[in-house]
Amino acid sequence: MLFNSFTFLFGFLPAAVIVYWCLLAFRRTAAIAFLALASLVFYSWWDVRYLPLFCGSILFNYGMGHLIARARVGQPGKARGLLAFAIAADLAVLGYFKYIGLFADAFASLTGISAAMRAVVLPLGISFFTFTQITYIVDSLKGKVQERGFWNYVLFVSYFPHQVAGPILHHAEMMSQFRTVRFDPRLTQYLVVGISIFALGLFKKVVLADSFAPYADAVFAAAESAQPIGLLEAWGGALGYYFQLYFDFSGYSDMAIGLSLLFGVRLPLNFDSPYKATSIIDFWRRWHITLSRFLRDYLYVPLGGNRKGGARRYLNLLITMLLGGLWHGAGYTFILWGGLHGAYLMVNHAWRAAATRYRLVEVIDRSRGWPLFAWLITTLAVVVAWVFFRAQSLGGAGQLLAAMFDGSRIILPQRLAMLGEGFAYAPVWLARVGDQGTLAMMLLLGFAIVLALPNTISLFRTFSPTVGGDPEPAGRLSFSWRPSLGWAACLGLLLAFAVSRISDGSRFLYFNF
Repeated sequence: MLFNSFTFLFGFLPAAVIVYWCLLAFRRTAAIAFLALASLVFYSWWDVRYLPLFCGSILFNYGMGHLIARARVGQPGKARGLLAFAIAADLAVLGYFKYIGLFADAFASLTGISAAMRAVVLPLGISFFTFTQITYIVDSLKGKVQERGFWNYVLFVSYFPHQVAGPILHHAEMMSQFRTVRFDPRLTQYLVVGISIFALGLFKKVVLADSFAPYADAVFAAAESAQPIGLLEAWGGALGYYFQLYFDFSGYSDMAIGLSLLFGVRLPLNFDSPYKATSIIDFWRRWHITLSRFLRDYLYVPLGGNRKGGARRYLNLLITMLLGGLWHGAGYTFILWGGLHGAYLMVNHAWRAAATRYRLVEVIDRSRGWPLFAWLITTLAVVVAWVFFRAQSLGGAGQLLAAMFDGSRIILPQRLAMLGEGFAYAPVWLARVGDQGTLAMMLLLGFAIVLALPNTISLFRTFSPTVGGDPEPAGRLSFSWRPSLGWAACLGLLLAFAVSRISDGSRFLYFNF
């Protein structure tokens, strides 16, 4: 069941909201238990065969958290052993379902021995619920877990707004809300703000993201099949995916926050205008914020962080991002994508250290053109890395990147090409995806939206729709949402148009992670 499906919008969601608030008016525990069970129904709708695995993971980690918490006081060695066992078990399950194919391919390439394997279907959200629970058991050893109610924990892991594509939840942010949520006379405010944020997210997904998808898909498919690609076509496909992924993930993040508000619960901020970043460091403070937080707190810091010298710091950054890339998918393209971002971060930190040492910061601050230059360099680095993220193979990524940076492949639109001579072949772009001018206008619109407009959470910042984190200021266009007829009419039209564009419910790009 997807958020952009009629079954969810007109069946599951209204029924869940109505029953939840009715139960909450009488008994909080019953409402929390109902919402947890509804979340399990949401999960099983995708494939009921994996419901026992999901429930087993929840019960296993809940029990291990209790055992670790008890042992940590008088038997710290036993507690650490239990933690190691629990993490190993979680990672073994994740590794089997997500990485067994990659391991088999690597083994075959090293030994020449290949084994026939049946395809393993990736359980929905396995990376998210695995990492979510690892934070819980690790913090159990540290004595940071304050709430251990069973139904609160089940809901913390299974909560359906974050199942498909995150955010990665932290027990301290969520379980305390489940413990204290009550029937609130501000119910109308929750519903209005939640529906408004959800409407913007749905519009981003089905209208914006899905409109860029055909352009990106056609060009990446051509690269995989080694078809001739012109420079303009290559950049059109790469930038098409750049915006498709942005609006897809941003739209999902908005929908998750809006849905959660319908139940009086705030999710953490997970997406904060990352394409406005002027450095890779800044980009990772804005893109998939909860994943960055997890990698920092549960991988980078335990590796030593920046406490063991500059060389070790850079090595820790690279290891963290390589594993972050592997978390996204079982493929060499994802590993290379993570490695690229690790290298970017190393260069970025080295540059900042050199700028501070040689007093270049003051010169940079006085330069009017530096912010634009820094944004262009950051954007170029991100676009290049997204090529590996999207490509099905290293060969396909290489084909597209070669076309993007080969000046001899500049192919003008067909009408212009007919005015002169010397164009060896007609642009295949027109045959694949239609008018180049349409994509050009879409790309300009995409840049205008992501750079000039405030993001959704900034629009609603007066109502504090998220827990923790502070969205960027609204900027020069400092308007904000308020409960008025004008805003209701605008968002109502956006919602109606988005619903009219729903067909089969295209998957979210992070669905596979």
